[in-house]
Order: sequence, then structure tokens, then C-alpha cells
Amino acid sequence: MNKLSVSMKIYIGLIILLAFCSMFSVYMSEGILAIMPDQSLPAPKPVMALVNFVIIIILYGGLGFIGLKLSTKIGFPDLWDNKISNKNRILFPAIIGIIIGIILIIVDSIFTNIFSLPKQIHPDFPFSIIASITAGIGEETIFRLFLISFWVWLVSNKLLKNKYGNIVFWIVVIITSISFALGHIPSVILLLGVKTFAEIPFWLIIEIILLNSLISIICAINFRKYGIISAMVLHFCTDIVWHVIWGLIV
Repeated sequence: MNKLSVSMKIYIGLIILLAFCSMFSVYMSEGILAIMPDQSLPAPKPVMALVNFVIIIILYGGLGFIGLKLSTKIGFPDLWDNKISNKNRILFPAIIGIIIGIILIIVDSIFTNIFSLPKQIHPDFPFSIIASITAGIGEETIFRLFLISFWVWLVSNKLLKNKYGNIVFWIVVIITSISFALGHIPSVILLLGVKTFAEIPFWLIIEIILLNSLISIICAINFRKYGIISAMVLHFCTDIVWHVIWGLIV
């Protein structure tokens, strides 16, 4: 039997960490399931926590595994590629993530003051740390590792016979970045306490799309150059500054 590669061992560890964080969030005061009254849950919290764990392992683990295989087929670095230095894989993405987090704070302050927008609501500490971990691992697994790898492989490698890879990459990045940004709208509706999309201020929607697309594009560039770990580190550090540190301040 072939031994698991270092990349696969790290990947399995990341998915297990993601699954445990998703499970713990059920019990934390700011978890979406935890803030609902027990009678509104389809099952007791222990059952919901177990369901969360299993779904993450199967869904995220499965799609991410496909993404890992396809990403190397389209020429992206492996998850733990020996040719990539830890400076490029971890240190520099962490620094970039911190800078982007600061940019998010500045842009949000500008939008809030100019357009008199409601302040964006951040998860309470310490749930904000759990949320940062799940976003860094989970969202990068789906939106970068799986979706970008799958669509670039399908369109460029298969349909176009290994042509126009760079153009296809950027088209996919733009589409997935907008999708990633719009995917945050339901949580905004929940946190703001509004009932419909139309009740969200127009400029707040623009801000959400702008900021989340910025994160997506930079994460995609790092994924392509240095592997998915760099994108996860960048995303996590951005959220630590934006949601954890800034969330505590405001």
C-alpha cells in the first residue's frame, strides 16, 4: 500500500480541523445554530454538531480532494510543494493578509462615513476565531481549490485542448470572486436583522462585493503561484485582522 504524501496528510488534517470547528460552532454563543432557540432546530444540538462534522468531511473533503488532483493537472503547485519556500507559502501570505485586513478596515470606514451605512457586524470573540478558521479553510477549499481547478481544467484542458489557460483562469477567477462575494449576502441579511435583499443599503452591497472580490482575487493569485495553503493563510490572517481584532475594537 502506498503511503500518504505529505500534502495529503496535511489536507486531511485541515479538513478534520474544519469539521471540528464547524461542530464546535453549534455550541458557541455566536454560532448560527447556537443563537436559534432549541425548538427551531431540526434535531438536538449534539445531533446537529455530528451532522455538521460528517457533512464537512464528506462534502468539503470530497470536493477538495478533487480540487487537489485537478490543480496539479493544470500546473498549479501541490498543497505542500517542496519547490515552494515557506516564506512564499506562509510568511508572505500572512503579511499580505494583514495588509488586506487593514485595507478592509479603512475602506469600510470610508464607506460608512460617506454613505451613512450601518456598521458591519462582526462575530463576537472567541467565535470570531472559529469563524476565521472555517473561512480560511472552508471557503478556500470550495471557491479556490475546487471551483477554480475544476473549471480551468474542464474549459482549458478538456474543451479547448490545453489552450487559453491564462484567459480561462482569469474569467473563472472573476466569476468565482463575484459568487464568493454574493455568498456573503445571506449572512448580512441575518446579522442586520432585515428580511429581504432589497432592504440592504445599495452602497453596503457594493462594499461587500468590492471587499470580498478583492480577497478572492488575491487568494486566487496566491493559489496559482504558491498552492492552496498560501491562499488559506492569507484569508485567515485577513479575517483575524478584520473580524477578530477590529471586531473587538468596534
